[in-house]
Amino acid sequence: MPGSRVARRRRYLVCEPRHFAVRYAINPWMHPDRPVDVSLARRQWRTLVDAYRDHGHTVETVKPEPGLPDMVFAANAAVVVEGRVLGSLFMAPERRPESVPYEAWFKAEGYEVHHPGSVCEGEGDLVPAGRWILAGTGFRTTPEAHREAQEFFGVPVIGLTLVDPYFYHLDTALFVLDEENVAYYPEAFSPGSREVLARLYPDAVIATREDATAFGLNSVSDGRHVFVPPGATALSAQLADRGYVPVPVDLSEFHKAGGGIKCCTQEIRS
Repeated sequence: MPGSRVARRRRYLVCEPRHFAVRYAINPWMHPDRPVDVSLARRQWRTLVDAYRDHGHTVETVKPEPGLPDMVFAANAAVVVEGRVLGSLFMAPERRPESVPYEAWFKAEGYEVHHPGSVCEGEGDLVPAGRWILAGTGFRTTPEAHREAQEFFGVPVIGLTLVDPYFYHLDTALFVLDEENVAYYPEAFSPGSREVLARLYPDAVIATREDATAFGLNSVSDGRHVFVPPGATALSAQLADRGYVPVPVDLSEFHKAGGGIKCCTQEIRS
């Protein structure tokens, strides 16, 4: 109902795209022969950080490291639940070194970090959603990592199978609106996983493929404000009808690497 949504202050971890580039291809969006405008990417990223701070959220930064062009995608580095940090073990060898500076940051902040034994790509595929964690598999994070996350956090983990390579991480096909609801693109999931989502979230916001390919499901919600790409117009209209406040943020330069708003945002849940 309009006006009834309540924002909750969040703490986010981000990484400046100082070394952002597309040097290899590990998803269908990536084309190394397509140039990246790093200056534009840095301006867009700064707009996202400013939007978070303008809405009362705390933003922390980890120092970017040369030679790690995807380090800007902070969400993939870990998942944090009630102060417990599960790090990442990336599928692609090119990204595996990213886990080192992120784990060092968390340790310097006083957190204990559990490094996974199975391929696990942080909030890319492990999405805390109130009473449980929604967990994607099919392209990156393995089912073994789902079991590892459940044992580590002591929170029920619900596995969901992704079937469309353009939506290779769960956070490209679904995002959490608040403690009770989500938005998602059904065709990104296997038939059984679609049934699971329909049972868990009968009132979910259902996105079109146009919204999804505009990275509309790679959005971030604080419970009221939804930081969403401007190209996801139908999704934004649905959100507004449900009483959420869309906050358009253009991160289109990052689409060239298969990322967007959520990919650039790690939430620290203490």
